[in-house]
Amino acid sequence: MRKTKCFLLLFVVVISTALSGCDGSAGGDRISEIQGAGHFSPYAGSEVQKVRGIVTVLSADGFWMESTNPDDDPATSEGIFVLTEVVPSVKVGDEVRVDGVINEMFPGGMSTKNLSITQIKDPVVDIRSSGNEIPAPTIVGEGGRIPPSQVIDNDTNGEVSENTPFDPDEDGLDFYESLEGMRIQINDALVVGPTNDYKEIVVVGDLGAHAGVLSSRGGLVMQSDDFNPERIVLDDRLAATPFVSVGDYSEEPIVGVVDYEYGNFKILPSDEIGFVSGGQPQENPLSPTEDGQIRVVSYNVLNLAAPDTERIQVLAKQIVNLLASPDIIGLQEIQDNNGAPNMDGIAADQTYQGIIDAILAEGGPEYGYINIDPKAGNDGGISGGNIRVGFLYRLDSGLSLVDAPQGDAVTPVEILVEDGQPVLSLNPGRVDPKNKAFNDSRKPLVVQFIYQGKSLFLINNHFISKGGDHPIFGEVQPPVFESEIQRSEQAQVVNDFVSELLAVDPDARVIVMGDLNDYQFAEPIVVLAGEILNDLILTLPIEEQYTYVYDGNSEVLDHILVSDLLIDELVSFEILHINSELDYAAKFSDHDVLIATFAWE
Repeated sequence: MRKTKCFLLLFVVVISTALSGCDGSAGGDRISEIQGAGHFSPYAGSEVQKVRGIVTVLSADGFWMESTNPDDDPATSEGIFVLTEVVPSVKVGDEVRVDGVINEMFPGGMSTKNLSITQIKDPVVDIRSSGNEIPAPTIVGEGGRIPPSQVIDNDTNGEVSENTPFDPDEDGLDFYESLEGMRIQINDALVVGPTNDYKEIVVVGDLGAHAGVLSSRGGLVMQSDDFNPERIVLDDRLAATPFVSVGDYSEEPIVGVVDYEYGNFKILPSDEIGFVSGGQPQENPLSPTEDGQIRVVSYNVLNLAAPDTERIQVLAKQIVNLLASPDIIGLQEIQDNNGAPNMDGIAADQTYQGIIDAILAEGGPEYGYINIDPKAGNDGGISGGNIRVGFLYRLDSGLSLVDAPQGDAVTPVEILVEDGQPVLSLNPGRVDPKNKAFNDSRKPLVVQFIYQGKSLFLINNHFISKGGDHPIFGEVQPPVFESEIQRSEQAQVVNDFVSELLAVDPDARVIVMGDLNDYQFAEPIVVLAGEILNDLILTLPIEEQYTYVYDGNSEVLDHILVSDLLIDELVSFEILHINSELDYAAKFSDHDVLIATFAWE
């Protein structure tokens, strides 16, 4: 019938390739031509006519359709979004022809440095038939197209543009762009990013068979040369997503349309999806320390304030029953007594005392606390929360504070020399708190203990966050992490302080800890360590090097670094993964716990 129709048409009209074709394309623009082999449509800003496709997925403001006449080039997507701005009148399975204008839409605006989405706006939709079978989803993984597993993008230097080389076989950025607007299928999806508070889940296919380094618990570990382009986000825009943890998996294929939003390629499943528990093992409680040992912990407790009595009880249970009541606990994100957003008061004595009392109620030992209140609204974090770093220390472990005046929010601590040994002018004190490196950020808190007749210096830190950095899957490649500049400045200040201390006593026992908001291989951590400190993260196997899970990457943000003598005295270092791999409703904090145990010789 189709050939007969074309033959008859030759006698009725003058044929032009722009108007008709025997393949049934009806002379329209093809989706693959509109999408092109690149991140920007060659038709951007232009009108297109009779774009033919089958409606595959509906949303509240438009629909996706896929070509009925695909080309043979996997680099050109066969799907596209049609923006109606109102609930569309089409149905899944309708064959349509669409006139409209091609637009490159940047989610959140161009200033976000997100990639764009190619779409047809101001559409005129002609429904040609209904009830058609929709194109089969493209399998991503075994039996289909296997995504790159190491390179995000390696052929762009600056902003992605029309002239940027396009290599879907090697670059994850280009791979998912080549599937934009198409339905894809992920088999045996493994959860590498738990349900977050946006109801997003991050997965890799084939139970991670073609992924990078997996942790023993099923997470996808970030490395200096591998930010894991194979991962993709499941979004709940069209169908609800369940609460899952890292290591859970789906026995049924996950099918959805490929979209992009706020720095990530996403799958939008049309139907609810289910997962099977991966049987995530609980972390074993630590054994108590032996005589002559000292245990130090670093823990970001996520905006903890006195009114958070339930969370304080959870923390106390963790300290007593899981961490075996360590000698010293460095805490980050302790809020003032009334928490956010209340702007009254900066004291945190009730917050600390609430933790201490809860530990006692749980059967643990009595702790003291070390704190310096910040200036109101001066240290970043949630408005009114006045977060700060501080310490708890056991009063029965033989630790004693070196006698010196207590510092305040703005007076810098100095290193004095007494009998040839370094001592702090203020104890506790703040390290260079007026330095511009700490603008709108937490100031380092240093304390000097005496334990078994020898000094121990601890510096607790919470470096400035990664806010404002370019997204990894963004328009700028390689992404620019502008916040690294300030963290490197902060790291240099702390390194200089430790250097001054070690210049007095090269064998001084120094511990630098905290939420440093950067990776073990990043410039700020390299600057902080210099030639004088040892990052204990690097003592672990690669698959255990993570304290945080973000967008499906198991990564390091928290650190304990120690001077050379303490490396020699290190008994063990471990990370208890009790938070980062859980869904947002189940976790106490978003950070895991770091524990270092030393033999005091």
